Amino acid sequence: MIWKKYTIETTTEAVDFISEALSECGVEGIEIDDNVPLTDVDTREMFVDILPELPEDDGSARVSFYLDSDMDPDKRAAMLASVRDALDEVAGWCSAGPLTVTEGESCDEDWLNNWKKYFHPFTVDDILIKPTWESVPEGAGDKLLIEIDPGAAFGTGSHETTKLCTRAIRRYVHEGDRVLDVGTGSGILSIIALRSGASYALGTDLDPAAITAARENAAVNSIPEEDFDIVAGNIIDDPAVKERVGSGYDLVCANILAPAIIMLTDVIPSHIKDGGIFIVSGIIDSKEADVRAAFETNPAWKLLEVTHDGEWVGMTALKV
Repeated sequence: MIWKKYTIETTTEAVDFISEALSECGVEGIEIDDNVPLTDVDTREMFVDILPELPEDDGSARVSFYLDSDMDPDKRAAMLASVRDALDEVAGWCSAGPLTVTEGESCDEDWLNNWKKYFHPFTVDDILIKPTWESVPEGAGDKLLIEIDPGAAFGTGSHETTKLCTRAIRRYVHEGDRVLDVGTGSGILSIIALRSGASYALGTDLDPAAITAARENAAVNSIPEEDFDIVAGNIIDDPAVKERVGSGYDLVCANILAPAIIMLTDVIPSHIKDGGIFIVSGIIDSKEADVRAAFETNPAWKLLEVTHDGEWVGMTALKV
């Protein structure tokens, strides 16, 4: 779908006023582009793979909104006129900058692909993880190559939590292991496990977009279809998913948030064999004690190690 994009040049001081004004004009959503640095609270609460490096904050901002290109021209003109009147009012309330409005076009594909400019090849120890659309960097030919296109699913591998899981998988996976990957996202952890010797992996995810992304990434990495299954649904409370997943896994990994991991400490014992390894991450350090307690108070588990990368925590436990 093609959209008309309207971008307002303004200031960070005026952004909230403009947001409210546009809402009153019937605009249903906006996009804010500024150079305001994230606070410590922002970064601690985020769980994303890629954060762009911002230039110095100069107080400027751009607020964009979108209108369907098929919108009736008279209706669009009337809405834009009301937006212009609203911006003139905002100028009387605060220092709002030039408030110029420029028109362009955008499409759904742009929104799906713009993030790609921030995803570049990187290494995790002896593994090279690269986007499918880039070439192998010079001098990296001896690395284990994993190619990833997350699509609309989460997981390029560059987030600290994914690195923590990756390193643990490389330490604990054995030839022929059966792996369960809870919250598989782009499928990256399953693919790493399979490329590291596992014979079979099953991923679960709540997001249907993950199913498509994981299957495509498995194919790109030459993983046979029969070696990697994916199930949509919640293993925590969906009996059908639990039955489909089955039991007897040698290794289970879950790169998700702490509250879900805490629930999984009670769920995973029925799916993993005695002596199996449970690898988790997605734990911000303020939740480390809670997750540790969930493992240490559950007789099914022996906590083997706790690892850190920045403010993120990974844990590995043995099923006893």
